[in-house]
Amino acid sequence: MHRSHPSTTRRKHLIKEMMEDDYELPTEQQQIVRVVSSRGNNLHEVEPATPESENFLVSMPNKYRKNMWVKRGDFLLVEPIEEGDKVKAEISKILTNDHVKEYTKAGIWPERFAKNPPQAAKTQNDDEDSDFEDDLTPNTNRPVQESAEEDDDEDEETESSEDED
Repeated sequence: MHRSHPSTTRRKHLIKEMMEDDYELPTEQQQIVRVVSSRGNNLHEVEPATPESENFLVSMPNKYRKNMWVKRGDFLLVEPIEEGDKVKAEISKILTNDHVKEYTKAGIWPERFAKNPPQAAKTQNDDEDSDFEDDLTPNTNRPVQESAEEDDDEDEETESSEDED
């Protein structure tokens, strides 16, 4: 007897649900948080949008387990739960970049999580012509290599200073 794979079907429906999301705004009970670290056993440590609040643990509901993954820096929409001392909330939605854009347009995206904080946005030029390479973060896994032209310039400077002595 051949049985269908319910996990594959479940994953398909979860992805379809995320793709067809209507970008519903969070309710009063829900809050936007950022993942700080994964604690294992479907628990994640998150930081809330309010700076005076402490980090807390959230749990991943059964429907997301082994089907959806979150990593450090991802944003979540969580609902508080009453049971448990350490785990304060449960994940209700994993937010995508499209959610961030919609929430920013609606004016409910927390300033703490904004890509350009208000002070930096005022001082930054509104140049749309920035190079793509300027937006990349440097690779910290490799040592910084200086270009050959800079080495040649330094050699010439040291030679000329030696000649003067």
